[in-house]
Amino acid sequence: MSAQPMRTRGPDRVPRNAESIAAALEGERRMEFYRELLAAAPEDAEGVLRRWWCEAMLDTDPAASRVTETALNGTLPTKSVAAAIARRQAAGLPVE
Repeated sequence: MSAQPMRTRGPDRVPRNAESIAAALEGERRMEFYRELLAAAPEDAEGVLRRWWCEAMLDTDPAASRVTETALNGTLPTKSVAAAIARRQAAGLPVE
């Protein structure tokens, strides 16, 4: 028996490095990213990159406009926190 990933995914739309993150952001957001990264202490730089990578991934999500539209018109599917916790527990994932 071998361990298999629960789901496979392709490469990230935005590689996890400062240059790619900056390229995915536009205008003032790109400048804000650079300001925050340059002001960060070395031990905090990884956290800055991680946060802004998440922002860049959201900004480049091809489904973003559809999700926004469905949220605004009240048709976005939702689930309860209890359902999300149960799903994570069933998958053997932490729920803290």
